[in-house]
Amino acid sequence: MKKTIAIIPARGGSKRIPRKNIAYFLGQPMIKYAIDACLKSGIFDEVMVSTDDEEIAKVAVKYGAKVPFMRNKKTSDDYATTFDVIDEVINRYKDNGINFDIICCVYPCVPFLTASTLKNALIFMTEKDADAVLPVCQYPVPIEWAMKIENNTLIPYNRDTQNIRSQDIEKKYFDCGMFYFCKTNSIYENNSLLPTKSAPYIISNLEMQDIDTEEDWKMAEIKYKIIYN
Repeated sequence: MKKTIAIIPARGGSKRIPRKNIAYFLGQPMIKYAIDACLKSGIFDEVMVSTDDEEIAKVAVKYGAKVPFMRNKKTSDDYATTFDVIDEVINRYKDNGINFDIICCVYPCVPFLTASTLKNALIFMTEKDADAVLPVCQYPVPIEWAMKIENNTLIPYNRDTQNIRSQDIEKKYFDCGMFYFCKTNSIYENNSLLPTKSAPYIISNLEMQDIDTEEDWKMAEIKYKIIYN
């Protein structure tokens, strides 16, 4: 049996939304939604939170996750990448004689993530014999129509594509930033959470919402109420 770990990276600092990872989203700490999805999926041998913050650690443990150690200074600063955090976790477990074949990095602000999505994504990765899988959504409008504003004037990025009909444009997708499933050996071979052989797990735009600003937060709450009422 392959051993699988869910790693939820939750740093204490949050510039745009103070204490975002444990702020209350519709009556519950935001991170609880990520922890619940992981635990309810039943596919992980370990569900842990990587944090530098004692309060976040206490909340994580309260809702069923493990916090076997705190982050070091290097992985707690503004320049640390997700890969740095995952690398620290994997090696700390390895030092204790525990190795994982598959890691799943689950971000802490994902109230729309469900246990079934995690289970199906792992099944999908196995069926496709992929080294990694990540959720993607289709862009709601063609990116070929993108424009920028300079001196209060709208300027197309590419005038040649402005008049192409949407039905004639190939569909394009973006990373939802919700989770990443990866084979542990592959991320080290590629030095990336997105190895060469990565498969796209397509989800609906209803199942995701970036939460980087107060406006995002309010929109997420409205969407959540509509979907789950």
